[in-house]
Amino acid sequence: MIRRTTILVAILAATCCSSAMAAGKARRPNIILFLSDDHGYHDSGVYGDPFVRTPNIDKLAAGSMRFTQAYAGSPLCVPSRCVIQSGRLPFSNGAHAFGTGMKADVKLMPEYFRELGYHTAHVGKWHHGNGRQPEYDFKHASDRKALEVLADHQRTKPLLLVICSHQPHLPWAKNEGYDPAKVKLPARAVDTPETRKCRTEYYTDVAQMDVFLGEVLQAVKTNGMENDTLLIYTSDQGANWPFAKWCVYQEGLRVPFLARWPGTIKPGTVTDAMVSFADILPTLIQAAGAPPPADIDGRGFLDVLTGKADKFRDCVFGSHTGYMGKDLPGINNHSPARTIITRDYQYILNLDSGRPFDTHITGCKPKSQYYVAFWDSWVEMARIDPAAKAIVDAYRQRPVEELYDLHADPNEKTNLADDPKNAELKESLSKRLAAWRKQQGDDVPLILPGR
Repeated sequence: MIRRTTILVAILAATCCSSAMAAGKARRPNIILFLSDDHGYHDSGVYGDPFVRTPNIDKLAAGSMRFTQAYAGSPLCVPSRCVIQSGRLPFSNGAHAFGTGMKADVKLMPEYFRELGYHTAHVGKWHHGNGRQPEYDFKHASDRKALEVLADHQRTKPLLLVICSHQPHLPWAKNEGYDPAKVKLPARAVDTPETRKCRTEYYTDVAQMDVFLGEVLQAVKTNGMENDTLLIYTSDQGANWPFAKWCVYQEGLRVPFLARWPGTIKPGTVTDAMVSFADILPTLIQAAGAPPPADIDGRGFLDVLTGKADKFRDCVFGSHTGYMGKDLPGINNHSPARTIITRDYQYILNLDSGRPFDTHITGCKPKSQYYVAFWDSWVEMARIDPAAKAIVDAYRQRPVEELYDLHADPNEKTNLADDPKNAELKESLSKRLAAWRKQQGDDVPLILPGR
């Protein structure tokens, strides 16, 4: 009798275990990562801009968890996208500059998810450097192919779909219905007619990207996938405006970030948990029911998404090296910098501050598709307006060290690095940044002015 009971218990346990495993597999969500291109943190209705038309972002936010402290690993497309794909920060994965690539032994997102039984697809902008490339089951350069992928998904496997929009990257669309007098300018901008005209074009490109996001959301719903899909919206880095893209300031690294997963993520919630793009991959792996890898920089924040935790990191790191390689000699976008961001302060180390800050914004000629007319108007205004001159000078000339109080000075206009009152704080953050650089294998030298 005892033996029969023991056998029966073993059978029941095995059955329960098998059922639990089957249920776990059945609960694996589809995963959609929608990545826009150069969309600034503040530039949507839900993030504080009342003029730009983003009804689909705003609607998605109503059903999502909205992050206020999500950070890209780099303010440039290739390094930023490689962080997402690898869960490793730029020097760790190898793609720390435009013109470098990921190391051959770095495991990437589609590999992890194929092992978990997912069908993997990537549509839209690629930009993963010159090294190791992610190998998706399906890949297409048109982001609009996302609608076909969703319509054709057979449900025999869960779906991992990465959608990389080409918008609102330059060249921006022609203005559609925006009044230049009413657009919201960035905090550090020179108010000229050219600035306002460019802003309407940027807004139009953002609005067109938002329309496409709406089409994706509708396709998810139409194809019966809404309730079993984890969908994330974010941008690769900040917008193509001064003090944003190519800069490790808040406007360059801080990004919009929305996560929707019906039945798991409470809709309409807001979190100030600090997360890095390196954390996206391990979090998605957690959502698929597997433990996140231990040998990467990122950590899974699934507990934040499910409401079990309201804090995550106490700091994030960011880096920008610029352009490298024979075909990319470093004439433009030479702005190497490293930063550590805590919940209260940001410390920045500019590695070549003796050289004028140079980006596509300052260097492109009028016939280039990347030319922005507002910059020349800023330079002209700076000749007669001290306030404009201060903004232009602040963009072109950087000190070796910068320190900002993110609560008192969220737009980072007042550098506290030389204030003796902050010497201890600056030294502490500087040491943490130096230790991180060493751990990452970051060997870009510090070139002091005059040397």
